[in-house]
Parts: sequence; C-alpha cells; structure tokens
Amino acid sequence: MAEIVIDHVTKRFGSFTAVDDIDMRFADGEVACLLGPSGCGKTTLMRILAGLERPTSGRVLFGGRDVTALPPRKRNVGMVFQYPVMYPTLSVAENIALPMVHDRAVSATERRRRVDEVLDVLDIRPLAGAFIEDLDSGTRQKVAVGRAVARQSEIVLFDEPTTNVEVNAKLQLIRAFKLVTQRLRQTIVYVTHDQTEAMTLADRIALMKSGRILQYDKPQVLYNEPTSEFGGWFLGNPGMNFVSARVEEGLVRSAILADPLPAPATLPRGAAITIGIRPERVRMTGEPVAGSVPAILVDQAIGIAGRYLTRARIGETEIKVNTERRPPAPLGGTVHLSVPRERLMLFADGTRFTA
Repeated sequence: MAEIVIDHVTKRFGSFTAVDDIDMRFADGEVACLLGPSGCGKTTLMRILAGLERPTSGRVLFGGRDVTALPPRKRNVGMVFQYPVMYPTLSVAENIALPMVHDRAVSATERRRRVDEVLDVLDIRPLAGAFIEDLDSGTRQKVAVGRAVARQSEIVLFDEPTTNVEVNAKLQLIRAFKLVTQRLRQTIVYVTHDQTEAMTLADRIALMKSGRILQYDKPQVLYNEPTSEFGGWFLGNPGMNFVSARVEEGLVRSAILADPLPAPATLPRGAAITIGIRPERVRMTGEPVAGSVPAILVDQAIGIAGRYLTRARIGETEIKVNTERRPPAPLGGTVHLSVPRERLMLFADGTRFTA
C-alpha cells in the first residue's frame, strides 16, 4: 500500500503560513494533482512529502508508516523537478538505470527490463544510446520521468515538470505522463498551476489557495460543482460568471434572471449573495425567448476551438458568453441572454450554498 496521509500538516516560515492545517489523503495508485496559483503552498506541500521540508506541526504517513522525520533517501520516493538533473557523460539508458545500479534488490536483468519498459512507454527507445546534451528540453524531461518511475518507488512526485518546456514538447510530455500513470499505477502527486494539465492527468485534483485545500475531487466534479467562487473562477477558460443577487420575500432576484428563483429557506432576508454560471451555459439569441433578458453586446467575438467568446452587459453587469455560433447582433447591438436554472449556483461569502 502506498496511500499518502497528510495529518493536519502546517508549515510556517516565520510569521508566514505556507501550508495551513491540511488534513487529507491520496489513495494508493492514484494520480493526484495539487493545483493552484503561484504562492498557494502547493510546492511547499510537495517538498514536505519529499522530505525536503519538515512540517511545523502534523504528520505525513506513507502506507501507514510515519515518515515525517525521515530524510528523502529513506522515503522510497521518486521525484521529477522543473529542471531535470542529468549526467551528460551517460547515455539516456544509463541515466534511467542509474538509481538502480547500487540497489542490491534489483538484479542486472531486472534493471535492463525496467529500463526497456520505460523506454517503450515513453517512446524514446531510438534514443537509448544518445547523450543528454544532444536532446531537447522536452526529451530530457522524458528521461527524468523514466528515471523516476523505473525505480518503481511506491510514490513519485512531479514538481511542475513542464514549466520550462516549449509548447509542442509539453503536449508530448503530457501524453507520456498519461501513458506512464496508466501503465505503472504508482501513487503519483503532480504539482501544477496549469488547469489543462490537471484536468488531463489527474484522477483527483486538490485545489489550493492560501495554504489550504479548498476542494479535492474528480476533475469533472471540480469543474461542474465548485464549492467556492475561487474554484468556479480558477477552473475554466474563461472562468465562471458571478452576478450579484439579493434575497427578497423568499425569492432570489438578479439582473441575469428574467424571473426570480425560490430562495433556500435558510438564507436570511436581504442577504447579499452571488449567482454563478459557466459562460458555455449562457444562451444568446437575437430575439427574446422565454426566460431571457436583454443585453448589449460589448465585445467582439473571439474564435476559440470553433467556439466564440463574447461579452454582453445587462445594466452594469457584464456577462461572458461562450457559444458555438457568432453573436446574432453587431457590437453595440441588443442580444438576449437566458440561463438554465438547473445550472445556476448560489454563493454566499465565497462559498457555494447547497442547502
């Protein structure tokens, strides 16, 4: 078992709290992504898992074993950094094999088998005899991945490995990571600020902000059912629309609603709340339809993957709309927006209201 348990871990640097009482677990054989903006604490948490930082308080357990005080070399963890450390005088195959050379539990035959396996999985067998200095940055990072997983450590940690890789090589790396994780089923924790990487690679995503885990769930759940305004904003391109609303006489009223919604009974009268709706859930028409409100088109359409991203204004409220077709009116013209009630989310004080 290689389940990772983070037991109320806090890490402070002086008066600054980088990781704030995180209590969670990553399941055995799971690919978990730590996702969040720069400075949210994800790399610090990764370093704690690797043994490069000691928590101020709390424990870390691997497979039920308390490793909090163990140095990195005693944790049986592989790690891939942003900048791979390679040995230029060794070939690709030799670099991959290096961590196993002095491992008495791995025979020479088994070492060769493991090297062959990762060369095949990562599609770099033709480069087995090449030297590192002859490779581009993306291929070097592939070699670093191969070296980390060939050890067959119970746990492999990835610290933003595609950050310094050009776009085409980055796409190849993401595909390679996906193949590795599907084939070898090690417990993997992957740090990234790139939501596309996280949504592509992860079995589950831990969304971080200000040293805390806001939500930990499957990618589609984080996208479709965010528990916070931050989650709705951070995930999506663009993120969710947030429209101010108010509660009056048991009804939720807002500029985006042609007709008010019944308010949850526990929301106090006069409460200031926010309605969240994804841009692709907003319907835009040239003529009024049931449940629509008029709006002024304020931004030109931008074609993205065959879709069009536009902005329309209802009074002072601006709404992002992502549609399959061009807007049905010119810039400055009137369009009509409608939203499916089952796709609306209510937020109070930044937290989704589900009662």
